[in-house]
Amino acid sequence: MSRKKELTHDDVKKMVASYMNGEHVALVEKAYHFAAVAHANQVRKSGEPYIIHPIQVAGILANLRMDPETVCAGYMHDIVEDTGAALDDIKELFGPTIALIVDGDTKISKIHYKSNKEQMAETHRKLLLAMSKDIRVMIVKLADRLHNMRTLQHLRPDKQRRISNETLEIYAPIADRLGISTIKWELEDLSLRYLNPQQYYRIVHLMNSRRDQRVNYINVAIEKVKAVIGDLDLGGNVEIYGRPKHIYSVYRKMVTQHKQFSEIYDLLAIRVVVDSIRDCYAVLGAIHTSWKPMPGRFKDYIAMPKANGYQSLHTTVIGPEGRPLEIQIRTHKMHEVAEFGVAAHWAYKEGKTNGVDQTSRDSKKLNVVKEILELRQESNGTDEFMQGVQSDIFADKVYAFTPKGDAIEMPKGAGPLDMAYQIHTEVGNHTTGAKVNGRIVPLNYEIKNGDIVDILTSSSSAGPSRDWLDLVSTRRARNKIRQFFRLHNREENIEAGLRMIENLLRDHGFNSSDFLTAKQEAKVAQQMHYNTAEDLFAAIGFGDVPPLGVVNRFTADIRKQQKADRQRQAEKELLEEHKTLDQQSEKKRLTTSNDGIIVEGVDNLLTRLSHCCSPIPGDDIVGYITKGRGVSVHRRDCPNVKASEQSGQRLVSVYWANPQGDKTNYDADIEVQGYNRNGLLSDVVRTVNNKTRYLNSINGKVDHNRMVTISLTVGVRNLNHLQLIEAALKNLADVYVVKRVIH
Repeated sequence: MSRKKELTHDDVKKMVASYMNGEHVALVEKAYHFAAVAHANQVRKSGEPYIIHPIQVAGILANLRMDPETVCAGYMHDIVEDTGAALDDIKELFGPTIALIVDGDTKISKIHYKSNKEQMAETHRKLLLAMSKDIRVMIVKLADRLHNMRTLQHLRPDKQRRISNETLEIYAPIADRLGISTIKWELEDLSLRYLNPQQYYRIVHLMNSRRDQRVNYINVAIEKVKAVIGDLDLGGNVEIYGRPKHIYSVYRKMVTQHKQFSEIYDLLAIRVVVDSIRDCYAVLGAIHTSWKPMPGRFKDYIAMPKANGYQSLHTTVIGPEGRPLEIQIRTHKMHEVAEFGVAAHWAYKEGKTNGVDQTSRDSKKLNVVKEILELRQESNGTDEFMQGVQSDIFADKVYAFTPKGDAIEMPKGAGPLDMAYQIHTEVGNHTTGAKVNGRIVPLNYEIKNGDIVDILTSSSSAGPSRDWLDLVSTRRARNKIRQFFRLHNREENIEAGLRMIENLLRDHGFNSSDFLTAKQEAKVAQQMHYNTAEDLFAAIGFGDVPPLGVVNRFTADIRKQQKADRQRQAEKELLEEHKTLDQQSEKKRLTTSNDGIIVEGVDNLLTRLSHCCSPIPGDDIVGYITKGRGVSVHRRDCPNVKASEQSGQRLVSVYWANPQGDKTNYDADIEVQGYNRNGLLSDVVRTVNNKTRYLNSINGKVDHNRMVTISLTVGVRNLNHLQLIEAALKNLADVYVVKRVIH
């Protein structure tokens, strides 16, 4: 993917002047000058002036035709975090709205991403809290992330992969859920470029190799489409053009559908953009009349829009030369929403911001923030929240209808109970059955697109059954069912939770009455974010909170005291031991051990090289007198030695009889970190074997970012020999860190 031409401020100014009035253009100009002064003398990793980055972010926002406040925030999004300017300065000069957007983006920038379930959930939560007051916070952040991805080549490979993984797991799905496909596709393609460069460049090569042939075919197909719809009364505002396939979407199809590149036939696509919905269906009818549609390849996203508001007709037909051809048909308004998503609702028009109306039908479809904040309130813990985000919010959607014709949007795999709780909690609690398309279905039925679902209820119903937890697929429905049982069985859960804590305290040798006081119970409940101790015990009894963790909080102080007592007793015993040894060594002399160690101090003591730091000839070493095992020899930088010095334990002077070594095999532990490419392990083994005959052990582990850590124990003659091995390993491709380790 070639790097996009960077914009100047004059370019951005021309862009905003094409759709803003003079007063708002002046506001954008003022924001640029404020940012230019604040970022003066700052440079990016590339060595370029820092102000280039805010200019590109503002340019991306101007390309979305965003309002003046958002473009201004694009210029100033890094000011509070990276310069001496304060948020109050922005508020005073530019008003509270721009300050709110900049503040939200600053909070997002402070989030430290870690890719595991709990940390990802917390990252999502913080992102959404930061943008909940104004969706434009996330639009600015997406523009910021997009330009950072475009310039990622200036960072180290490990940072490139970490940032790309974060982009693919968090920012691209949010861009998709907000419907901003123009940003989503580029984020995905750029992420793939750094996460799997081999596949990325292979697909690019394959797409380019027959590009001229595909372009010619598309041009022929466009002319035929024009001829097919020529007799329709569509007016003059009709656009027909080829639609390029994005690299990441090709990669995903190859992976998920186990297809070769040659089997991806929708690389060829045409888009028809017309004035009205009526024209969309007229064009579809004409195309299906002229070309045979492929079964199962028609999707009506106009009647049933996607969760992010996307609307279009998709069909695949057997086109010219008998080859499959995908055609998308939509209105100009639908095309604007398809490209810009929620940003289209903030687009600046006629001198004012066309802000999102929170009661409008479109904004409800796009209000992902509200959905996720509700899910956060209903979830118990970040792990459950993350599962809900993935299954309920970012999952594929199906659309069913109530008997009155209202469309209900649900994740793919949802059933009648999920739909019942989606409609209303009380509808779910009093469900007795369901009809789909007029026929009674079991409650484990999986709803399909277009189903008409009639939820059967009874006011005399006793409520949900615990078996329903196995029948629902959405986190929302599961939370509502659990909530019902929490409320209706609260007293039993409180009693059961309290009994569990008492039993565990007794099993650990504690008297429960010493800990379960009103003051201590309130303290622990507050620590675990429960309003009262009863709420905490009810959660334990219901199974939401593991009792062992609660017991650990009750006993934290006494366990800390017991640990300190044990430490003091151990130190006392060691001190007595050293006094005894001092009395036994009335005179000092030099003793040489079998390991080539000269010990200064104590007569007739054995020596051994410690396994924690594995000293080798050439290392700076020190001896530690042990009970019954003589002198343990450590590297002077060993943490165990430093701990002994701090506690006043006995150390003795030792040194190598021959710093060049008189053994051929001293063990040394090495750790190699790098990117898990094919053949890396064999390259490491070959390199070590070329430098020493003793590769005594090797093992490795790979994390989800495809970063590998290889641990080796090698036999060496001395420190110089080890350094030669380390230098050879550092020269291997995709190896970033080679270090000696202490266990």
